[in-house]
Amino acid sequence: MLRDLKVKDEELGGFGWGYNGSGTSRTAAAVLADALDLGTPEKAGLSMSEWPQDDTLVALREDFCVDFLSQFCDEWRLSRAAVLRWARGWYLQRGVTELPAALHDLPPLVNVGV
Repeated sequence: MLRDLKVKDEELGGFGWGYNGSGTSRTAAAVLADALDLGTPEKAGLSMSEWPQDDTLVALREDFCVDFLSQFCDEWRLSRAAVLRWARGWYLQRGVTELPAALHDLPPLVNVGV
């Protein structure tokens, strides 16, 4: 659980949610880096300020913003398990076979008939 998000460079602005913008992208980078055990957002290629960036991780970050963070209100909770399930589905939908280590030991996804 992320309890304290700090901005490395105050000129970049703060963290945000409830809209799709740069603050939301910074929040997504911090949440994903933490949940996927990638290290800091900058080292993971998820930063809004560090270059070069990993194209796959940038797409992951931006889709996470749209699917989750842009929908949130002032107070919210998001479990690591929910982030990991979403991320694994995201990678599999795109045919990306090189998964972060945090996604390797999750139970397999199964199709459930309705």
